Amino acid sequence: MTVAPGKVQVVAPSGISERTLHRFVEQKQQWVVQALNRLEARVQQVESLAPEFYIDGAEIPYQGERYRLNVMPTRLKRIKIEFSDRFIAHVPEAMPSGDHSEAIRGALIRWMKLDAKLKTEQYVEKHAHKHLLSPRSISIRSQKSRWGSCGIHNDIHLNWLLILAPPEVFEYVVVHELCHIKVRNHSSQFWALVADHLPDYRQRRNWLKEQGSRLMKGL
Repeated sequence: MTVAPGKVQVVAPSGISERTLHRFVEQKQQWVVQALNRLEARVQQVESLAPEFYIDGAEIPYQGERYRLNVMPTRLKRIKIEFSDRFIAHVPEAMPSGDHSEAIRGALIRWMKLDAKLKTEQYVEKHAHKHLLSPRSISIRSQKSRWGSCGIHNDIHLNWLLILAPPEVFEYVVVHELCHIKVRNHSSQFWALVADHLPDYRQRRNWLKEQGSRLMKGL
């Protein structure tokens, strides 16, 4: 049994009845509640990477760094986001100033989701050919407790918040899910396959374990 924020997962041998599983969870109910409460308290103490307000001069987290946000007026009807050595939010002149912060935040999230999809595709292209680990599809999702998953039909799902992590950490999660196409568990065979792609995967995984709760806070 493992507990994550908002989620309890039980792994059991095949053949175990649902009644037995439910009884097992009921017996552990007090422990589960205490574990969830401890996790929630820990998450509440974690400092968010996001700025308090999305205004000119704010610092935006992106790929393990922070970049300055500049807000500029535009005659466009929708906010447009650009990025080079900084983020530029082109905000419609007609938009009330009180709406700017939340609207810029929403535009940044949309931009980052698209960028996360692009970078995922690049990492897949880089690694898939080595052991014929080609996914059927790739999707970017908003998830509160998972970084990625590989479905039974080899559909890869990634959390868009990975775009806030350093590129090598994002790459690790993509490789992790690709390797599940060939090995569905976390056996030594699985980790050997990951290591064949990324010999330093442990360092990347450790970064995510240590800093992941901050990423999960989102923008």
